[in-house]
Amino acid sequence: MNQMQEIQGACDGTGRRFALVASRFNGRLVELMVDGALDCLREHGVAEGDLAVVRVPGAFEIPLALEALAAAGGWDGLVALGIVIRGETPHFDYVCHEASAGVARVSRKHRLPIGFGVLTTDDEEQAAARCGGPKGNKGAEAALAALEMVGLLATLGGAS
Repeated sequence: MNQMQEIQGACDGTGRRFALVASRFNGRLVELMVDGALDCLREHGVAEGDLAVVRVPGAFEIPLALEALAAAGGWDGLVALGIVIRGETPHFDYVCHEASAGVARVSRKHRLPIGFGVLTTDDEEQAAARCGGPKGNKGAEAALAALEMVGLLATLGGAS
């Protein structure tokens, strides 16, 4: 009987280049996610000189910066980091939708792994819990997802 083949990406960052795009809005908490993402990438072999952090005003601006990085080339993977906290108006919904749709669009267009670490929470407490608190560090998780997808695309022959 034939066994089903299972394919997954290796999380080895040796020789890989990654850029993070991080929102300055809710910056104190986003910075914890940036630290987590950078620590994760370093722990998996990405050299300091192969890392970059690009700062943007808010989550809405993340896709445009990702697009510029992807179009410029030279990156194996990208990581999007930001926090959108629900307010009293529908602004939250528009920003969340455009940030997530924009990140996905850039990833598909350029066939480039992008770890999605844009939190959408009801309050600051929920966000803090996901920036190194009891819910982990979603920045580190987004970086690990990007790293794994870089490895997967290389295995599948989809890497450029």
